[in-house]
Amino acid sequence: VQLVESGGGLVQPGGSLRLSCAASGFTFSRYAMSWYRQAPGKERELVATIGNAGGTTNYANSMKGRVTISRDNVKNTVYLQMNVLRIEDTAVYYCNARPMYSGLVYWGKGTLVTVSS
Repeated sequence: VQLVESGGGLVQPGGSLRLSCAASGFTFSRYAMSWYRQAPGKERELVATIGNAGGTTNYANSMKGRVTISRDNVKNTVYLQMNVLRIEDTAVYYCNARPMYSGLVYWGKGTLVTVSS
């Protein structure tokens, strides 16, 4: 099983980034997918979740209105479009896969997003 995040980097305040998470080794379409983030010195927190078919999404208040989660069940990839980024959005962003029924939860290794001028 692999979850490989990409798309992180350095961006100026107000800028945008699109994160991707490529999944392999499990039946992607049977898993809800989420993005979490962990800022330095803080606990990991949920950013957004999308249902296994892509029909339902939920967003944390911290980034609601500035992020969009989406998925492609053919490419086995989940995305996080982030806009109007703020300095406080600086964090490592992690991809998470949770089965719709019972089973293991999977995590990626994360991608660093740094928002700085």
